[in-house]
Amino acid sequence: MLAKRIIPCLDIDRGRVVKGVRFLDLVDAGDPVAQARFYDKEGADEIVFLDITASAEDRKILIDLARRTAEEVFIPFTIGGGIGDVDEMREILRSGADRVSINTAAVENPSLISEGAEEFGVQCIVVAIDAKRVESQALKWRVYTYGGRRATDLDAIEWALRTEQLGAGELLLTSMDRDGTKQGYDVELLQAVSSAVNIPVIASGGAGTLDHLAEALVRGKADAVLCASIFHFREFSIKQAKEFLKSQGVPVRL
Repeated sequence: MLAKRIIPCLDIDRGRVVKGVRFLDLVDAGDPVAQARFYDKEGADEIVFLDITASAEDRKILIDLARRTAEEVFIPFTIGGGIGDVDEMREILRSGADRVSINTAAVENPSLISEGAEEFGVQCIVVAIDAKRVESQALKWRVYTYGGRRATDLDAIEWALRTEQLGAGELLLTSMDRDGTKQGYDVELLQAVSSAVNIPVIASGGAGTLDHLAEALVRGKADAVLCASIFHFREFSIKQAKEFLKSQGVPVRL
């Protein structure tokens, strides 16, 4: 069985790491490159940087962040936020990132997924899906764009399937209902998407305890867990997380 991955998520707003609850009430959590360097030394498997207001504010992608991170970090890292075309993907990848993550641009122009996969390989294309439960319907989630600000008509499971068909190499699946709450991942959402697709799914939104990580990886069938608060504010270390998962029979790289 492939090892499960632990991935710290660095949400970026105006060049700083931030953390909020359900995409709101952001608080500062440090310098992104310094945080990335710390997690590299801690034993994280990968790092994800998401410029959470880039699409909403129509800002350019963080080329400088990619370059500075590549100089100091030796584990794979992904950058997302405001990437709108293949040229911007190329610029990010050439600056040192291993993967790009697209969300709003993928919804508005699905062919971008195929174009990116054809140009750089499916392993470079991560499609981020921000999903929120539809209150009136059980086990149904709606896709949101622009950093959770705009609802779409897309069903999250159907959209996940389509992105795989278009060439996505991995999905970054965030529960907007659980984001920043530390109440645990939306395991039902994870189960639904992981069972529907054949590409890796990264669980995001809600990690508060080490049990939550195990639950997402085992019951939710996720391939990796994305975490922010529990690592940024040093509630747990990467080592603690991996040792706990190993004790629960979850394969990890120590």
